[in-house]
Amino acid sequence: MNYSIVAENLTKKFGDFTAVDSVSFKVEKGEIFGFLGANGAGKSTTIRMLCGLLEPTSGDAVVGGFSIMNEPDKVKQSIGYMSQRFSLYNDLTIEENIEFFGAVYGLKGKLLEKRKKWVLEISNLIGKERTLTGDLPGGIKQRLALGVAVIHKPKILFLDEPTSGVDPISRRNFWDLINRFSDEGTTVLVTTHYLEEAEYCNDIILINAGRLIAEGNPQRLKTEYIDGNAFEIETENPVELMDILKKAKFIIDVSIFGKKIHVITKKQFEKPDELENYCTQNEFKIDRITRIVPTLEDVFIHLLEHGSKNAQQN
Repeated sequence: MNYSIVAENLTKKFGDFTAVDSVSFKVEKGEIFGFLGANGAGKSTTIRMLCGLLEPTSGDAVVGGFSIMNEPDKVKQSIGYMSQRFSLYNDLTIEENIEFFGAVYGLKGKLLEKRKKWVLEISNLIGKERTLTGDLPGGIKQRLALGVAVIHKPKILFLDEPTSGVDPISRRNFWDLINRFSDEGTTVLVTTHYLEEAEYCNDIILINAGRLIAEGNPQRLKTEYIDGNAFEIETENPVELMDILKKAKFIIDVSIFGKKIHVITKKQFEKPDELENYCTQNEFKIDRITRIVPTLEDVFIHLLEHGSKNAQQN
């Protein structure tokens, strides 16, 4: 089997509320697979089902060769899992946390000592073993949590919002570790609402309100899911300009990025001059217009506003 994870019509309901609605996808062995969406979209519920922690209402998934419906305990033994809250005990020392999780995964003796040293190395914590985990900065605690999640060398690693609340440098260092694990053959499924992180993934699915709305690699998402041209406009009054552009019939989407605006126009409007002329005709001054490749955030906003019609056609 070339897939580490195969989900088929995975559904989870809580009473009348459907948190995950018939989601299907496949994750190839050794790839980094991004599971993207806003908070509350259903990402964490899906990952908990895939880890065997939450029973689906309907549908099934095969993770590492085991059914999450019929063999959840075997699934748990074959994976690594890091939740968005780091899964560490703050009142234990670094060494105690590592030894505890190592024992949970069945490690002992020389093998546990070897893996403990490895976790300390990737966390930059050698010599600080007796420090309380709760005293660690967020970025270091994050690396320690990742280390204990893979202390048993699982073939599949689930990371649920792993970089939430840490600084950009720590996030970049964390992703260096993820790439290292992938290079060594570990399959990584990571949920995130940071769309820029998706650039590091081999494949991505976008989810909204429990439903899959798009899938593909980052390049495909940016070039195939928006049927138009993208421009970036710099101006001192972006909110006012957005109101003006929303009235134009050739505009598909307008979104704000600080003092910059991203505009998606219909296909026939290909040149920045046409957009600039429209602004001038409406007596609005702009500083610069540049044609760009749509970002993943542009794609996500477009799909949220216009539904998953494009995704179904592709």
